[in-house]
Amino acid sequence: MTSPSPPCADAGLLAPEWALTGAASETSDHAYLRALLDAEAALTRAQAALGLAPAGAATAVTEAAVPERFGIRSLAARTADGGNPVIPLVADLTAAVGAEYGPYVHRGATSQDIMDTATMLVAARTLAPVLADLGRTERALARLAAEHRDTVLPGRTLTQHAVPTTFGLKAAGWRSLVLDARDRVTRVRDALPAQLGGAAGTLAAFRAYGTADVTALTRAYAREAGLAAPALPWHTLRTPVADLAGCLAFTAGALGKLAVDVLTLSRTETGEVSEGSGGGSSAMPHKANPVRATLLAAAARRAPQLAATLYGCLAAEDERPAGAWHAEWEPLRDLLRLVGGAASHAAELAEGLRVHPAAMRRNLGVTRGLIVSERLSAALAPVLGRARAKELLTELARRTHTEDRPLSELLAETGGLEGVDLDELLDPAHYTGFAGPLTDRALERP
Repeated sequence: MTSPSPPCADAGLLAPEWALTGAASETSDHAYLRALLDAEAALTRAQAALGLAPAGAATAVTEAAVPERFGIRSLAARTADGGNPVIPLVADLTAAVGAEYGPYVHRGATSQDIMDTATMLVAARTLAPVLADLGRTERALARLAAEHRDTVLPGRTLTQHAVPTTFGLKAAGWRSLVLDARDRVTRVRDALPAQLGGAAGTLAAFRAYGTADVTALTRAYAREAGLAAPALPWHTLRTPVADLAGCLAFTAGALGKLAVDVLTLSRTETGEVSEGSGGGSSAMPHKANPVRATLLAAAARRAPQLAATLYGCLAAEDERPAGAWHAEWEPLRDLLRLVGGAASHAAELAEGLRVHPAAMRRNLGVTRGLIVSERLSAALAPVLGRARAKELLTELARRTHTEDRPLSELLAETGGLEGVDLDELLDPAHYTGFAGPLTDRALERP
């Protein structure tokens, strides 16, 4: 029997999209506390590096800034009084550092400096495993695309069979979206900035404490935190959060495209792919549900609304806002968790995806040959004339359905087609256009 979880522990019981993934640990309350403490320690070290604080202060604050020394429940209980967790944390950290160097804790900063910097740290730490999982996903999809370059299946438009395509091209398309997501996430991660502006974005307190070169201080702080140095304080200039929201929502949607295609292709009546380890049913022993694709689809549906909240926070009034900044915390953490979990599930899905070419070949015949009607129209136009070819194929398509007969049989009974190689024209494998070369070209992208 397992030990019970603490009453307030969030293990993700109702969040299988991200529960127990790397994103869960990097966005936990403990992870946020760690980031807040790292931001405070980085600020003291930066000031010490510029001679604005004793070296002993940097050492003392860094050594005291250990998450295990602070009670998360106690901090949470006191957060409502000041509206953010930095205020009670500064009090506890100052006490932990001691009388000699306590005055150098949080010196010159405002709560939002630390909260924003910590949020960027949490984002950077969460995006590292996201990028690793996107890498796993794209490599698995590249292998599928190469292996199934010429594996033919029905192309579907508006839910109906259209013309033949290849599974290789489909997998290459999924990979292209994953690479687009990877590139966006990489750009945003590399630009995540520290925040330092003081009470109202002027860094006035730092000047009062002896700072002569504000650029040097900002760069030193960013360097100590492991983040980019901002050109300006961004208390109400929320580009970093908006960019983060955008790349995360895009990533969720890109992975969602993979998911909805897998869900469609793995339907019982389609059966063209299946997950390597499908989930069971509580009531039906025969089922192997596409669980990972289901979780990806769920994440893709939730992410845009979370991003919308973050975009709404761009309208932040004055030099520091009331409410707009606070409204970002939970949706941004939820979005990081969703996308982190989605990337992990996508990698598992892509690496374990099973492809069933026999089912694809079977499904190519569902329309009794009509899947190549476009090709027949082009091929018969020079023989019968364009208008007559269209009229004939429209009539034969109707009869194919009403008489439940294959198109090949009806064409064989049609006069005027002597010398036309109907077997060649009716073979779906011979009408995939440039699917092969397009797949090759897509796979050239690193």
